[in-house]
Amino acid sequence: MGCGVTDLPEAASFGAMQLEGWDEYPWAATHTPSTTRLLVRQGILSPQLRNYRDLLVAVPPGGLESGRRYPVVYLQDGQNLFDASSSYVEPWGLLEVMDRLAEAGTEALVVGIPNLGRLRRYEYSPFRDILHGGGGGDRYLAFLVETVKPLIDRDFPTDPSPVSTVLGGASLGGLISLYGAFRYPELFGAALIQSPALWFAGAAIFPWLTDRPRPARIHLDIGTAEGAEALRDARRLRDLLLDQGAELGRDLSYQEEAGGDHHEVTWARRFETALPFLLDGRGTP
Repeated sequence: MGCGVTDLPEAASFGAMQLEGWDEYPWAATHTPSTTRLLVRQGILSPQLRNYRDLLVAVPPGGLESGRRYPVVYLQDGQNLFDASSSYVEPWGLLEVMDRLAEAGTEALVVGIPNLGRLRRYEYSPFRDILHGGGGGDRYLAFLVETVKPLIDRDFPTDPSPVSTVLGGASLGGLISLYGAFRYPELFGAALIQSPALWFAGAAIFPWLTDRPRPARIHLDIGTAEGAEALRDARRLRDLLLDQGAELGRDLSYQEEAGGDHHEVTWARRFETALPFLLDGRGTP
């Protein structure tokens, strides 16, 4: 168990000078104000992928000038997390979720990394599928590890320790987050794996996971309305993790939501219950 103030040097004032290049998110007039702020930095270059995208950062109600260092959650499909106007379907509504979590005693920075539409399948799949393509997952993770994370750690008062750094996503975003947390357990000590697309490339993720060091804490979930194959694959992954020594309730959280479907709002609901487990008390003021 821990708290938001770590043994790292105190975070000094993170004011306008340190946040140069970050702007308040340009909400539409109909947006409901939240105590969790949303900042955006536009046009981030990925040398690894040779493309650009914006980055979104949700800042806890406690603010950036409190002298605290915060856990960080890196989430895929960033344009679906906050704003209905950019979401593929409905948004997760994460600002409201983070407001409620803060009131309950959990605060964290949430970094949303938007996908690039037609390149999503390529970037979020660590293995090439002969029918569906993909295979650019290692290059995408290099972007997260070499560009995104150093930028966030430089500009924000983060606790960069692995146990305070979560990598997460849903569907294909869940697949690349699972792969990334096992690929870089020294950086990402916790993994949020929601409705993962474990079927991709002939379920190649399963043999790849065998005998690899795992992150310290994992949350895995699935909805029972997502289909028999998805449910079977999630249970197979759960059992593989248990065989590797994970223990339910200690370092593994597993949820089968009755009637849960493959949808943004469903993932947000499960995110709200999963994050306190993943942070294990970190982020508490």
